[in-house]
Amino acid sequence: MNSVIQLVDVSPYGTEKAYGVLHAAIVCLPFGSTVGLYGDGTYLALHGQQSINPTTPNLSYYIYAYPEIRVIAHGPSMEERGLSDLKLIELIEVLDDDAFMAELQKFDHVLFL
Repeated sequence: MNSVIQLVDVSPYGTEKAYGVLHAAIVCLPFGSTVGLYGDGTYLALHGQQSINPTTPNLSYYIYAYPEIRVIAHGPSMEERGLSDLKLIELIEVLDDDAFMAELQKFDHVLFL
């Protein structure tokens, strides 16, 4: 079976990309699901998120509701955005650049949705 990691590289609110990736990860749970947060996608790692639009779901709820989804975050992207000192969702694994790239290489496919 091929292994897949789905990368989120845009902020979680403003587009449907992060929402779509999380839903795809839920569908893929029987096969193993990993989501990688990179660039502006690392904002999804923040604890206590609030979407501005009341009709937009809070995406952090999906991470809490499905702890089987492995979520890794690119530490240098977080540092560039000043997120390193903020409280993160405790299920998120923050990896340095080398570890993040090593994780990506373990997968047969890397999807940028």
